[in-house]
Amino acid sequence: MSKVLFVYNPKAGKAKIRSKLTDILDVFARAGYQITIHPTQKQGEAVEIVENREDIYDLIVCSGGDGTLDEVVTGMIKSGSRTPIGYIPAGSTNDFGGSLSLPKNMIKAAQVIVKGKNFPCDIGAFNRDMFVYIAAFGLFTDVSYETGQDMKNLLGHMAYLLEGMRRLPAVRSYPMKVSWEDQVIEDEFMFGMVTNSVSVGGFKRITGKNVKLDDGVFEVTLIKKPRNPIELNNIMVSLLNRDIDTNVMYCFRTSKVTFESKEKVAWTRDGEFGGTHTLVEIENRCREIEIRAAVSPGYGGK
Repeated sequence: MSKVLFVYNPKAGKAKIRSKLTDILDVFARAGYQITIHPTQKQGEAVEIVENREDIYDLIVCSGGDGTLDEVVTGMIKSGSRTPIGYIPAGSTNDFGGSLSLPKNMIKAAQVIVKGKNFPCDIGAFNRDMFVYIAAFGLFTDVSYETGQDMKNLLGHMAYLLEGMRRLPAVRSYPMKVSWEDQVIEDEFMFGMVTNSVSVGGFKRITGKNVKLDDGVFEVTLIKKPRNPIELNNIMVSLLNRDIDTNVMYCFRTSKVTFESKEKVAWTRDGEFGGTHTLVEIENRCREIEIRAAVSPGYGGK
């Protein structure tokens, strides 16, 4: 009998997994899996569970938000061994689940795991840490980890927007030197993101067109400091419409990029606090992990 380790965050999203748990486990039981269950009780626990797991599991399944998936992937990398990962999205926004074309219905997502195929997926190395689909700094990036779980449960990704809008009067910028391949730019940026996702914050196309999750490159978006509120509004509209204005933003693809700054800048990784840094080196780990999917995902964004 195949063995599955099931790690889930009981508080993710609207805690809806509590009413679905029996049906989800039934999907795996009917498929012939012997199930070991670990509900997480604190941040970072999923990393420890997966890193220190016994080498007996054929599949690691996680359910929660993208932060839970990040922890499971990090634990997998730290363990030194690779086991296919199944993902049942249950968070407030679930950007990466959407990029994988996973059903929003949790029972159907479980069925994809038992019937789907392993999809080799890129992940990112962030200095000594990892991320699954986004590393970012600046405007809005601290919203996800400073917005309380109760607010996320109540409003979903609108909570991020409301909290972000509250911060607009205090927009600041960060002088940085950004290097990739044979290119170097030095400018002041109010926002920057390195992504491997079709959507961010629930918004599709914001990362670019024809995004692929297994091509060995990230999509990088850097937005310059606006001169006035009108320009800030135009920047946000251009970003959401993916109508790139090269006078106010840089957009490119690369497998490796370095950010240098004189002052420490706060970063987020997959919606969780990623520390403050003066030097950040990001590198694409091409097809480093395998995630169960119904079809080859991540070819959207059009």
